[in-house]
Amino acid sequence: MVDSGAERIAYISRVQSFSACHRLHSVHLSDEENKQVYGKCNNPNGHGHNYKVEVTVRGKIDRVTGMVMNLTDLKRCIEDVIMTPLDHKNLDKDVPYFASVVSTTENVAVYIWDNMVKVLPPDLLYEIKIHETDKNVVVYRGE
Repeated sequence: MVDSGAERIAYISRVQSFSACHRLHSVHLSDEENKQVYGKCNNPNGHGHNYKVEVTVRGKIDRVTGMVMNLTDLKRCIEDVIMTPLDHKNLDKDVPYFASVVSTTENVAVYIWDNMVKVLPPDLLYEIKIHETDKNVVVYRGE
């Protein structure tokens, strides 16, 4: 028999897709070095992705509500942090953070993490997973 008084931990993930363009280019590298490091992703006109982001929270299941977090609240946070600033945007030109940070998917994950922790309850955010393509996935856990 399971102790019904024991605290239970659950993970909740919500998936959201957004489209954005960017150019991988570091101001710390020469044009030639940028071409060598980033290849076709350094195209001066940029390129785009249909990103799929999974936001996962981890926490105690509330005894009264039966939830770790209300999914409606998580959806609103994702709208504010991901969709409004990033969807159908040029990451390098429309998002001030990327004016000085290369817009790799790793850095997009860090950007999302840093902004999600500001709007979620403390210690709830567990993971940001971004599918840049079907074959390229980045996972960031705030480390």
